Amino acid sequence: MAASPNPAGSLEDRISKPNAATDATAQSISAWEADAAAPAEAKDDQSGAADAQVDGATDAAGGSALHEPQYAVEVKLSDLQADANSPLYSIGSFEELGINPQILKGMYAMNFKKPSKIQERALPLLLSSPPTNMIAQSQSGTGKTAAFVITILSRLDYTKPKSPQALCLAPSRELARQIEGVIRSIGQFVDGLTIQAAVPGAVERNAKVESMVVVGTPGTVLDLIKRRQFDTSEMKVLCLDEADNMLDQQGLGEQCLRVKNALRNVEQILLFSATFPDAVMRYAQQFSPGANEIRLKRDELTVSGIKQMYMDCPSDEGKYETLAQLYGLMTIGSSIIFVKTKESASRIAARLSQDGHKVVAIHGGFEGADRDGIIEDFRQGRAKVLITTNVLARGIDVQSVSMVINYDIPMKGASDSQPDPETYLHRIGRTGRFGRVGVSISFVFDRKSFQALSEIAKHYNIDLVRLDQNDWDKTEEIVKNVIKSSRAGTNLKA
Repeated sequence: MAASPNPAGSLEDRISKPNAATDATAQSISAWEADAAAPAEAKDDQSGAADAQVDGATDAAGGSALHEPQYAVEVKLSDLQADANSPLYSIGSFEELGINPQILKGMYAMNFKKPSKIQERALPLLLSSPPTNMIAQSQSGTGKTAAFVITILSRLDYTKPKSPQALCLAPSRELARQIEGVIRSIGQFVDGLTIQAAVPGAVERNAKVESMVVVGTPGTVLDLIKRRQFDTSEMKVLCLDEADNMLDQQGLGEQCLRVKNALRNVEQILLFSATFPDAVMRYAQQFSPGANEIRLKRDELTVSGIKQMYMDCPSDEGKYETLAQLYGLMTIGSSIIFVKTKESASRIAARLSQDGHKVVAIHGGFEGADRDGIIEDFRQGRAKVLITTNVLARGIDVQSVSMVINYDIPMKGASDSQPDPETYLHRIGRTGRFGRVGVSISFVFDRKSFQALSEIAKHYNIDLVRLDQNDWDKTEEIVKNVIKSSRAGTNLKA
């Protein structure tokens, strides 16, 4: 790769330091740069990817060895469970749970042979009798989907195949469709199981919802209930995936509450996500009363298999040239590029295509069927580079994703005035799934973007590797060493 000049100088040179806050930011730079001198050691062994449990994907991964960090799972029991007669315990195998053999057979077919950390601690509580609510937080790609799918399949009355008994809500049609696929895969040998999607365009205007398990988006489900197409009288389980987003996002929170209020006989409410900000957690505890809680410490939330890096771009417009330079590295596996707006996604995709690069874009402006087709092309490897907005930041699992690029640093608040650590975490969690390696590269170009990334790094107690835009050979070596290694070095401080 040829070197690309940066006439504006480094970001550190361009940011003035008028106050102590900026001095603190400068100190953060030196910590990031220190890590850049020690790229992850390359290894020939590729067993880490081959032996990973699969969560969220419906094709087999092969193997059972989970390469998870030994993080501490903090468990808070509800008042109903906090007595000596209901001790907390964990499991070492799925067989210990007494799961329906037909469900076990589906799990084995997906190579779920050993529980992940979240499954070890959550499943005994999830499957206990009588049913109890749960709020569960764990890193992206550690088995949350399978945990609640096993619970849902274990709660159903299979003598009532046309009665909706379990409802799973997700913030996007892509995630809802993915969860539907996981339920079908784990439940493929279960006699009498019926599953239905409730996303825009999936249920005809006058048709009844007559499946035991329904997976959908809140707005569509609410419409179906209002139009009396969805009978909720037999509903046993309500599950919210990416629950912090569902309860916090404007509009979705109100819709989820109205759906919940329509489920008069629900016995178990499950809230799952990789992040639960304090304010959202308080609301979650009201939404799922008396819930058992499983969560991680903040500095254990980032997956150690993801090597997190950043690049200092000369300007906002200059980010495109940097992106184009990275294209060859993006196609080693598959890559997702996150941008702020739909317009940016379409514009960058068109420009890369004009420059001879093969990319696809997806965002909320696309029709549902088109979005389904693009995701399938990406999942099957027919498209290797995907440009998107935050519509795909949560939950989507494509095993081959080895790189995530934050073209725009995620921001929130009035006029995007504050960094958004939760969205950052969900974005980078699209890679490094189940012990696989992954790289995330964030672009900064001015004081605001640099300080936002610095605050996110401080929030999660992570060190970022600085990639030198003026030395593309070294940049390529660092990134390739990580992607080609069987296991990335940890990003977490001791």
